[in-house]
Amino acid sequence: MSSSSAMVRILIKGGKVVNDDCTQEADVYIENGIIQQVGKELMIPGGAKVIDASGKLVLPGGIDTSVHLEESFMNATTVDDFYSGTKAALAGGTTMVIGHVLPEKNESLLEAYEKCRHSADSKACCDYALHIGVTWWGPKVRAEMEKLVRDKGVNSFQMFMAYKDMFMLRDSELFQVLQHCKDIGAIARVHAENGELVSEVRDLLGFTVCGAKEALDLGISGPEGIEISRPEELEAEATHRAITIANRAHCPIYLVNVSSMSAGDVVATAKMQGKVVHGETTTAHTVLNGMQYYHQDWSHAAAHVTVPPLRLDPNTPNFLMSLLGNDTLNVVGSDHRPFTVKQKAMGKDDFTKIPHGLPGIQDRMSVIWEKGVIGGKMDENRFVAVTSSNAAKIYNLYPRKGRIIPGADADVVVWDPEGSKIISVENQVQGGDINPYEGLRCHGVPIVTISRGRLVYENGMFTCAEGSGKFCPLRTFPDYLYKKMVQREKCQAVKAVEREPYTGEVVAVANSGKRDTGSSDLDTPTRPCTRHGGMRDLHESSFSLSGAQIDDNIPKRSSARILAPPGGRSSGIW
Repeated sequence: MSSSSAMVRILIKGGKVVNDDCTQEADVYIENGIIQQVGKELMIPGGAKVIDASGKLVLPGGIDTSVHLEESFMNATTVDDFYSGTKAALAGGTTMVIGHVLPEKNESLLEAYEKCRHSADSKACCDYALHIGVTWWGPKVRAEMEKLVRDKGVNSFQMFMAYKDMFMLRDSELFQVLQHCKDIGAIARVHAENGELVSEVRDLLGFTVCGAKEALDLGISGPEGIEISRPEELEAEATHRAITIANRAHCPIYLVNVSSMSAGDVVATAKMQGKVVHGETTTAHTVLNGMQYYHQDWSHAAAHVTVPPLRLDPNTPNFLMSLLGNDTLNVVGSDHRPFTVKQKAMGKDDFTKIPHGLPGIQDRMSVIWEKGVIGGKMDENRFVAVTSSNAAKIYNLYPRKGRIIPGADADVVVWDPEGSKIISVENQVQGGDINPYEGLRCHGVPIVTISRGRLVYENGMFTCAEGSGKFCPLRTFPDYLYKKMVQREKCQAVKAVEREPYTGEVVAVANSGKRDTGSSDLDTPTRPCTRHGGMRDLHESSFSLSGAQIDDNIPKRSSARILAPPGGRSSGIW
């Protein structure tokens, strides 16, 4: 515990404490970075700073499970580092973020992790953890995953079924990674899109190594191409495939960036079947639709390019918000990856070169409150669940984080449900010159943010210091994911049928030197003869169109001249 938080005493008085399962009128006393008491008429020592929360809600600090800070991607570097990004998070009511480390192909996962830690530790203003991308597979990756889990406080790995020739794993590789995640108790995050078909569609549009002539002839070079080349059926197919692979690997799966109604339906079906599946969507996908890509202003359209793309169906955002409300989807992250208009303009003539990503670390909680709670899709308890508590449970932080109870970390937000703000790039703390929620009026805003027992944000003023945040080591085998999986394995264990041994006669098999007809599918025998009375079967794969044929010794029928016209000659009444 830092010395600065050790001396701070804070009393939050007169508010309503909101957890994911209940709301109660209570005061909250904080000391030494820990919530010490929750209740009415508390006995506390003198010298505490009193925060009047009358008419306000007291929430657990938000946990943003997907942020990309100080990351190089598609020839561009995000405009927020761990200082500006975490500072913006605190302004929005988020007190912990989980960032991404995406190693290049063949790059050491450990080296990429250490590089990120070296930068983040000296800059972060709030607590943070890291997901490590498994962007290639081999014995070295397997060993480094074990070391990251055992020694470095990592408990989650992200795999991609998209980004062919960049991050994408083949199905067999994904299966092995999921098996390994299960063995070491890690959380398997999977980005599900059919990378092979995305690549093929893009090739059909003309974006190959040979050039973009066909696409230019069709006029498809702008941001609308991102939506055309990545239809939602490719996400739904990959989502189903990922769940199937995880089920065969007996590994809990956490699907990220769920963006479409069809993919949401796949997740819902899997959950009803009892499979251990959890889903995360993003703020943008629950609020915006794909018509943005058809805007006449190229920079406006390009600003919304992300992957998976925003969906054209205008009902999609409401549908995804409803899935958050009914627990089909468990978590909403910002997937914060901010680029400037100039960076996006690298793809002004080719949509495949527009860097993928949207900002949102600062606005996530206010936007979800506006569209989720004010929009009637969830109550304040469910809001706490999808923005904080569920993430804490999944990543093995609960109840240390994600809940306001004695003994928990003092990550607390005083929330004004009646307050409002208009989102604008002009007054945002996060970096960049783009905000996809520009002009949106949000009812429900944070007025006080407390991180690790320190008052870091109050009424627009920051008192946080660069580097005051801490890395949070995460433990493996979270109960929220693995308890059900263990039980499923017990009740679905494969057992041999107990029966009396067969004592009857067994036909003798002559050893003719030929390959056993009971060989495996991997050793399919060749067919020396056909099955159709000596005549060639054109459906067989061994015939030749020229040269000697297998039925040359069979007499051929002499040719006959056909007098009837094509279709046959008609005579008389038919």
